[in-house]
Amino acid sequence: MLLLKTSRETLLAPLQTVSGIVEKRHTLPILSNVLIEKKGAMLTLVATDIEIQITTGVSLEGGAEGSVTVAARKLQDILRSLPEASTVSLDLDEKRLVVKAGKSRFSLQTLPAEDFPQMSLNAAEPVSFSVTQKSFKHLLGQTQYAMAAQDVRYYLNGMLLQVEGNALRSVATDGHRLAFAQMDIEQTLDKQEIILPRKSVLELARLLADSEDPLNITLAHNQARFSFGDVVFVTKLIDGKFPDYTRVIPPSFSNELPLNRIGFSQALQRARILSNEKFSGVRLILENGVLKISAANAEQEEAQEEIEVDYNGERLDIGFNVNYLLDVLGHVTDEQVVWRFNDSNSSALFGPADSSTFKYVVMPMRI
Repeated sequence: MLLLKTSRETLLAPLQTVSGIVEKRHTLPILSNVLIEKKGAMLTLVATDIEIQITTGVSLEGGAEGSVTVAARKLQDILRSLPEASTVSLDLDEKRLVVKAGKSRFSLQTLPAEDFPQMSLNAAEPVSFSVTQKSFKHLLGQTQYAMAAQDVRYYLNGMLLQVEGNALRSVATDGHRLAFAQMDIEQTLDKQEIILPRKSVLELARLLADSEDPLNITLAHNQARFSFGDVVFVTKLIDGKFPDYTRVIPPSFSNELPLNRIGFSQALQRARILSNEKFSGVRLILENGVLKISAANAEQEEAQEEIEVDYNGERLDIGFNVNYLLDVLGHVTDEQVVWRFNDSNSSALFGPADSSTFKYVVMPMRI
């Protein structure tokens, strides 16, 4: 039975959209598959890992109605390897999906479509609002690098998304640094907080476009849905209590130092070459008119950098994880960043001169 016949690109684009979450090896074999469903002139593709589900579709005339699941990565690799502008057909042959293009023929094992697990958003009174894809992608980008990866405090392995009034905030922390970003939304909403899992944040950042096209967000107590273009992205949430980030951000600082972002970043990158691989620490020594950056490793190799600065305060000698500093400098676009601090034992804040919509707090380290 001919399911569909179309160009390679028409099929590959939606497949690449959904297959990013598919695990190569899963305890449930069907979770390595993509659900392909043809109804009328609509071709729908669905992938899930039980925690996340991505659905997308494309209008496609011709072919019969039907549904099947097939190995997502194998089908994607086959389509990628075919010449551009190839015409591809998918045929259902009992328990096999036959992929044909020119003189190439591939026979893939399938699993029944009715066994494919699908998520639906279940919520009594979900909160819904709209933003642009570009603005939300930027919001994620400003904070996602501060998420923990495999922390036993599972609620840190994700990002806090908080809506309150006409403000949408994202917060991420791994216990050593914290990133906070805020943007305005058109709606005025009651306060609601969710924790998006790390994988969901990274996948959303990959899928969203730098465009003014709308993104519709629906938040429920255990799930969130993001609808944009032809994509519907549903994710389970982390069930836990995120730390009170307002207590982590110091209320005031006794000193602030403006720095050229690119010059500071390049000096840190050079110093990092000879930093200890395990701890990645750098010392920042601030004296009248000069900022000294130094790093050393177990082989007693040493790097030293100096930057002229506008500073006339007390001498400061403080250590930081150099990667934490480079992370924020790589995600801020301002020409100047401001380093706000009190002393060598307390948290510092790095960010733009106007820190009302973005804050990055870093704990010092002993070197």
